[in-house]
Amino acid sequence: MVRTTFTYPAILEPDEDGRPVVTFPDLPGAVTDGADEAEALREATDCLSEALATRITHGEEIPRPSLPQPGQHLVSPDPTIALKAALHMALYQRDMTVADLAERMGFADWHQAERLVDPRHSTKLVRLANALGVGTRCRSSCGSFCRRFGHHPGVPKLPLLGCCRGELSEQIPANGRILREEGGTG
Repeated sequence: MVRTTFTYPAILEPDEDGRPVVTFPDLPGAVTDGADEAEALREATDCLSEALATRITHGEEIPRPSLPQPGQHLVSPDPTIALKAALHMALYQRDMTVADLAERMGFADWHQAERLVDPRHSTKLVRLANALGVGTRCRSSCGSFCRRFGHHPGVPKLPLLGCCRGELSEQIPANGRILREEGGTG
């Protein structure tokens, strides 16, 4: 499994009837079970996705996952929820509103931006990736922040998340000419 920013450690323990129960130490209240271990871990993906979606809907901060301990399992949410959570946290950490996102993306209607963040609204992954920062590539190693988001030189970076932290980056406008810019948004 590839670990992402929203991959959380999960504890799998039997309940009093021997049925496997999954809990997430970083997300109190996120609990699920299954008929067997495999089913419980499949259900854990849905449970984690729902726990993140609830925090997005309520405008709450999403806690960072702790490091897994021996015997814990790693669980990742649905990819769409992971991207919506990344967008939500980028806005949350910068005290930005959906209207700010709409303006930054050039939307005439802020409802378009609201649908990007809304976990109940189906959104194409490419559209979410665009909201997180299309048309910018890292030119040098971005450090641990970028590694957590899976960024490497030449891969699209997420300027809204500020991954370059002061390193040289390129912005690629629609005409394809490269404009150099010192510093990230970090």
